Formats: sequence, structure tokens, C-alpha cells
Amino acid sequence: MSGFELLHPAVQHHVVNSLGWTSLRPMQDDAVAPILAGEHVLALAPTAGGKTEAAVLPLLSRIAAEGWRGLSVIYVCPLRALLNNLHPRLERYAGFVGLRAGLWHGDVGAGARNRIIGDPPEILLTTPESLEAILMSVRRDHGQLFAELRTVVIDEVHAFGGDDRGWHLLAVLERLSAVAGRDLQRIGLSATVGQPDQLLEWLVGSSSGVARVVAPDMVGASFAPEVTLDHVGSLDNAAKVIAQMHGGEKRLVFCDSRARVEQLAVDLRGRGVNTFVSHSSLALHERRRAEEAFSEAQNCVIVSTSTLELGIDVGDLDRVIQIDSPTTVASFLQRLGRTGRRSGTVRNTLFLTTKPQMQLAQAAGLLRLWSTGYVEPVTGPPLPYHLLAQQLLALVLQEGSVARSRWSEIGGRLPVFSDAVESGLGERIVEHLIETQMLFDEGNGILSMGPGGEQNYGRRHFLELTSAFTSSPVFVVRHGSKEIGSLDAIALLTNDRHFATVLLAGRVWQITSVDWNRHFAWVEPVDGGGKSIWLGDGRPLSAALCDSIRTVLAGEDPPGVTMTARATTSLEEIRSSFQWVRSGRSAVVTTSTGTSWWTFGGLYANAGLMAGLGSMLGASQPDNFAIKLDADVATVEKLRHAIRELDADTLPTPAVAETLAKKLKFADCLPDDIALAIAAARVSDKSGINRVLSEPLDNVSTAAV
Repeated sequence: MSGFELLHPAVQHHVVNSLGWTSLRPMQDDAVAPILAGEHVLALAPTAGGKTEAAVLPLLSRIAAEGWRGLSVIYVCPLRALLNNLHPRLERYAGFVGLRAGLWHGDVGAGARNRIIGDPPEILLTTPESLEAILMSVRRDHGQLFAELRTVVIDEVHAFGGDDRGWHLLAVLERLSAVAGRDLQRIGLSATVGQPDQLLEWLVGSSSGVARVVAPDMVGASFAPEVTLDHVGSLDNAAKVIAQMHGGEKRLVFCDSRARVEQLAVDLRGRGVNTFVSHSSLALHERRRAEEAFSEAQNCVIVSTSTLELGIDVGDLDRVIQIDSPTTVASFLQRLGRTGRRSGTVRNTLFLTTKPQMQLAQAAGLLRLWSTGYVEPVTGPPLPYHLLAQQLLALVLQEGSVARSRWSEIGGRLPVFSDAVESGLGERIVEHLIETQMLFDEGNGILSMGPGGEQNYGRRHFLELTSAFTSSPVFVVRHGSKEIGSLDAIALLTNDRHFATVLLAGRVWQITSVDWNRHFAWVEPVDGGGKSIWLGDGRPLSAALCDSIRTVLAGEDPPGVTMTARATTSLEEIRSSFQWVRSGRSAVVTTSTGTSWWTFGGLYANAGLMAGLGSMLGASQPDNFAIKLDADVATVEKLRHAIRELDADTLPTPAVAETLAKKLKFADCLPDDIALAIAAARVSDKSGINRVLSEPLDNVSTAAV
């Protein structure tokens, strides 16, 4: 029996008559039976492959057939914009069988939230942070609201799986399961990921029952996307190329920084291109206006950071253009998948590299890695024990007080936390929270919120406790009463302490006044140029990508990629500067500027190696590709001897771990040694280190470079 035949008759009727479908897609059809059976499912399909329907249609069938009442399904997304985009569609689908879909996130007003509490819909679209806020609120009857909860759908699950936000989500799901009094069915939706079985195991957490990957569309998929690599040398030249090429088409341009998004948008508008902007520092109405206008327009460009990498619907795209290169194959696949949705079109991406030397090599290395079929596995950061502390504080707020003997039952349900609980590390965290007065031990084994917790996290109803990521203080930018977006304080003034001219929402603004206490800045539109700055660390490159870049420098072009004459010429010029590079070999290179060990090991592997080299170093900051050496100390023979003595399992803690330990959110909830252990585990790349240590080492003289 097909999956379609298993659906509730009312759902079948609307699939055919309301949606006008003659059949379900293979992944949708294959997902029906396991979802109806209550199994945990990871459903994989290319972007726009119908993943939402694969989850929702059988769930509507379950609700209708089994007579579920009240809030039964939570649908979690990583972005508010994605929730806003999905809500009308899920409202329509729910209406097919007389059900409702509600929306709850930080931009939803108090009135709408109160209506949901008073009369919960069967499906609730939300974020992990909003779920945490609901659980922490003393004004909510959690037991009543979640009494009928049975299933959680996690859309774009790969966006959660690779960082602390994913651990936070899983921890919240464990608490929801405890409140509901039942195991929750978990359904994850994603595009291509590496090692999907590993992602599914992560998603299931402590839940029992059958779990399976559903991915028929990914098996044997054969398509030849059109990928072109060009080198244009500057962002201004990129604007010229975009303005001159692909006239009449709808183009989505990705930049990997907000500052470059704004600069490119201003340059394109100056060339008469109908241009829209999207990134996280724009006001909500600005993002919505841009995305809605872009979805309805033709012959236009929207310039975005990774915010539009996920499945927000901006209409049928003709082309994706990538400025320089993302840092992962998974990110490239998400962007590539935004195109080729219409019948008769193919997926495509045009890379325009703007920076000299390694950016072109990085783009070529990434595309070479992609051509091998490699996709990064989605793995959560190790040792998220700072979130164990956060969960204890959140649980105390949720229940008012918690018996000290009981918290570990809930805190330890998540497998990644259970080792800490069983080893006694969790108890050390509790003791630290009590010593720092984050928690108060009432003397009878009952824990409640202490004055330190109130002081550190109590502002704005404990808002900082609801999220796993740190937000830098920003200034809200307004033109009159209209909010435009937000900027970091560093962008507001010039070096001589005058108000700056900034770029925001693709326009040029002069800052006219600043309220430093309330964090507001007022602006007026002006002509001319300006720039904006946002603080943020660049993402490190992996050992796998750096190795692929080395292979490109050694002479291998990325297969399946069209390289323009400019890209070919520029890459050959770069290779002429790296004539000594050989695949599978590292090299000590001495030039007039110093001596470096070119490992191509990636930032974290190099940081670990630097920790073991000690006095041989010539610089303290790690690099993705090379380690600077002290030429007076680090002869090639001494380095070879040191390499033979190094062991990835016994290297000292790298300096970057100490910096990261201080930046961990909720680090003040941990003893210093535990915070450092977490950071050290997160900057460790033993496989990258072992690869470098196993490779032959060349000695390259200045004359050979």
C-alpha cells in the first residue's frame, strides 16, 4: 500500500482537490508509514523537495484518526522569518481537517500569545528560545498547555545540530517530555547532510522507539548543476558584473558578512539595479518588505548573508551568485539548492571571488571538495556543560524550586549530560551555582533562584537565560520613528569621534544623534559613501577544506566546474607563488619575511600543534594554513624531531581555548577548570593534527619560492 493510501480520507481529498497533486513525491510517500506509526524520522530531500508536507500531512492524519485534542504538535524552526513564511501554509493544511496552526516567537504580540494559552491550536510554530520562555514563565500552566503534546517537528535540523543551540533545543525537548508525561515523537527535516544516521541519533536523544532515515530522493540523485568560478578582484567589480549579466533574471547574491552585503547593495543600486537586502541586523519590517518585494519582482537582486540560505520562500530564483566562498560544502549545497525549482531549469551558482590569493584558492578548494561528494557531518559541539548549568537555572524558574535530589533526573535525561551527572561533575556545577549565589539552597535540599542569579540573568524576565548564544549589545537605528536596523557601537563614530556615515538596508545614512544609555541612534539619508562595521569572529576553516585547497594549489582544478579565463589566469598566478606545494606534504618555507610551517591543517589543528611547539614559534596567533616559526630556533631537523615527539592526545591546551572559555555563554555558572575543559574540547582537532604529523615534511629555501 502506498503512503498516500495510508493517509486519512480527508487529507487524501485535499491533496488531490485542494493542492491539485496527482501523487506524492517519493520522500513524502515513504515518510507516511513511519510517521503514522509514531517512529522518529529524519526526512532528507533537496531544497524545495516537499519536506514540510512530508511531515505535516501524516501528522494531520494521525490527529484526525486518533482524535488528538489540544496542542499536539510543535513545529520548530531556526529562524523567525522561516516561521512567518510557513505559518500561512500550515494554517491552510490544518484547516483541511478542521484544525488550527498558531505562531509564537519574539515578534508575536502579547494578545496573540494569550489567545494561544487560552485556546491552544493543535499545531504551534515556534523557536527553541520561545519554548524555553514558555517553560520558564511562572504565568503559564505548563502541565495544562503541554498535556496533549505528542510530536515535535524540527525543520532545517542541520542548522541546529552543529552548535549549542541544538543542545539547548534537545534539553528543552527533554523537559517538555517530562511535562507532557510521555515520550515525544521527533521528526527532523533537512537537505543533504553528511552521516545522516549520526544526525538522527543526536536528534532522538533519550527517546525510545524505532528511528529511521527517509531519503529516497537522495539515493542515486543525478543532476549536473551549472557551477561557474570567476575572479573579479574587488567588490566594486562584482557589482559591475552582476549589473551587466543575467538581465531580466531574479538573482540571489550571498555575502558572508553584513558589511559586504550593505556595500554591494549600495553599489548595485548606484548602477540602477533593483536591489533588496536581507540580514539579521535589519529591522523585522525591513526584512519582510525586502523578501516580499523580491518574491514578487523580476529582473532584480537580493543581497543576503546566510539568513536566506534556509528554506524561506522568495519565489522562483533564476540564479545564485556567491561572493567569495562559504566555509563549508553543506552551506554551498543549501545555496545551490535555492535554484532549479522550476521545470526545465537547473541548479546553478556563479562564484565571484573578490579578494587576492587565498580566497580564489578557497573557492576552488571548496568546489573540489564538493565534487568528491564530501559533505561535513553535523555534530554538536562537545561537552555542553555550560548548558547543563543553564538548564538547572531554567528548571528552577519553571518549577519555582527543585529538590536537589531530583534535578539530575531531568538534567541527566539528555545523553550528553548523563556522563556529567554520573561522574559527579554535575554536582560540582550545582555547588558552584550555590557558592556564587546563582542558586539558593534552602537547607532542606530544595534549590531556588538566588540573588546572584537574579542579578546576572533576571533583567527583562530572565531573557538571557532563554537562548544559548551570546548577543552583542547593539544600537537600534531609527529614521524618525521608523526602525531601520541595528549597529554595533564601533560603527557609530569615526576615528576622530565624529558621527559616522553608515550603510544599512542598502542605503547611506548620516548618524545625527545617539542615546548612549538607551542604545538608540538616529539617522538621516545622505548621498555619497559610507561603511558599517559589525563585530564577529570569522569562521575557522576545516582540515578537510585546507587539504583540498592545497590540492588545488598543487595543480588540480575542481572537476565539474566551469572556470572563466579570469579565474584560470588568476589561479595560475597564485600557483606560481606556491610552486613548492605538493599534495599530501607539508613544508617549511623560508622567505625574506620569515619562516613558516605550511601544514594546511586548518585553524584548530594548527592551534593544537602550536601548543606543542613552544619556543619554536614565531607568532602566537594560529592561522588556517601555516604556523610561523622562530627561524633562529626552529631548524627543519629540530622541527622533524619535534614532530616525532608530538602526540595529538597529550598536547597542552592551546591558547585559543583560554580565550574561548571566557566567551562561553553561562561561563560564570561554571568552575573555571570546567569552562576551560569545554573550550579545549571545542578547539581540538585530533584527526587534523594526526594527518599533519603523518605527512612528509619538505624544506623549501628562499630561492625556490
